Order: sequence, then structure tokens, then C-alpha cells
Amino acid sequence: MVLRDTAWDAGTPCWVDLGTDDLARAKTFYGTIFGWETIDGPPESGGYVMCEVGGRPVAGIGPKMGPPEMPTVWTTYLATQDADATAAKITAAGGHILAPPFDVMDVGRMSVAVDPGGAAFGIWQSGTHTGIRLANEPGAVCWNENMSRDFEANKTFYQAAFGYEYDDMSNADLSYATFKTTGNPLGGIGDLSTVAPPQTPAHWMTYFAVSDTDEALAAVTRLGGNVMRPAWDSPYGRMAVVSDDQGAVFALMSVAAASSE
Repeated sequence: MVLRDTAWDAGTPCWVDLGTDDLARAKTFYGTIFGWETIDGPPESGGYVMCEVGGRPVAGIGPKMGPPEMPTVWTTYLATQDADATAAKITAAGGHILAPPFDVMDVGRMSVAVDPGGAAFGIWQSGTHTGIRLANEPGAVCWNENMSRDFEANKTFYQAAFGYEYDDMSNADLSYATFKTTGNPLGGIGDLSTVAPPQTPAHWMTYFAVSDTDEALAAVTRLGGNVMRPAWDSPYGRMAVVSDDQGAVFALMSVAAASSE
């Protein structure tokens, strides 16, 4: 279990949210899968919904930003102490800014960008909202990873924009590394080429922790979602990749709940 009540260190995946056409359906789907309590924001929030586990924010759900044809997607946000300076670094390193930095009331300052590999992500400079306050527990985020078809170029980009260092975990079947700024790994970065069909786009993937991956898969399909990659066992837990009933892709990973004693 990770509890956090202050701003996350720069470069850390600090928040995730879902951009969707149908907020009510999303609230029902994810509330059933993860047991989220969903809190509607004030009128000036534009319909944004905070999702909580045990009274702690773990994710958000909001209307899509952009044209109606945009898909329903989960977005990973990387923490920054200065959104404008980070946006400049992203551009200098070869990324593209989709939404220049802007203030979200008093809760923070954000921007949306695309890396050279084609994966969209957000940056978050915290105000009153510091990001995820619970991680690595059932119903909360437990991992974030960037996957593209230009592994080395994306590593170079994120090193320049966020100061990442890498610990290589590659094998004969997959090029993959964990990234960090100091201390423990913050997430992963990998090569899609050998693990996904050619039509799979570059992306940031959000992994949500569950107590039982197979039970969660059954619930996903019962609620109209789809299994994109059936469950498999890994050294880190039993995993699966799914989509919700509006097409947003995310991953599940089994973790043991923290003891209450």
C-alpha cells in the first residue's frame, strides 16, 4: 500500500483519468469492477468525477477533451513542479503539445502532450489536488507503462523531458526497462513490436490492482467489456488486458490487500 497526501515528485505518474462520452455508464462500470465511490465535482468542473477508495482519490472520470470522434481512453499524468517549463522541454525533446498548459480552477495546472512514438499523456502541476492518494491496493493504480515502436527514441525523449534513468529488463522476447528519477522504479517503458499486432498504437497503459484477476475479468465481460489479452501469471501478479464497455483499454493486476491489523 502507498498512501500520499502531498505532491508527487517530478516525473512520477501521479494521476489517471478517463475521457468518455457517457459518464453515467463509466461510473457504473468502474464502480462495479473496483468498488469506487464516485464524487461529482461542482458545476464549474464541467462534469468531472473523482473516484475514491476508502475516501482517498484514485482516479478521475470526465467528458472527452477534443472532437467527438476521439476514442474513450485512460490518460496517465506525469507530475511536474512547473507545467510551462516541462511543456517547453517536451517540445525541445521532439514531443508535441496538444493542449498548452492551463489552470484547472485552483486544483492544478495541466497540459496534454504526445511523445515521439505517438503516445498521448498529461502533465500535472498540483494545486489543491495532489493526485493519487492511494496506490498498490485493490481498486487503485499499481503500475503505468509507455509502449511504442521506437523503444530507444522514446527512452531518449523521456530522459530529456523528465530526467528518467533506466534499469533494463529486456529479454529475447521483449525490450523493456523500468524508469526512475531517484530510488525505486516509477513505471515501465517498452517496445510494442514483438508483443502486439501492427495495428496496436503507441500508448500509456494504466494497471489497476485487483484482489482476484479472474473474478475481475468475469465482471468486465458481464458488464459489456472485452478481454484484449487473457489472464497470465507473472512474477509480479496475475495480469490481464481488457477494455471497458465504451472501448477504453486498461490492465488488471492481482495484488494482496494490505492487512488491517
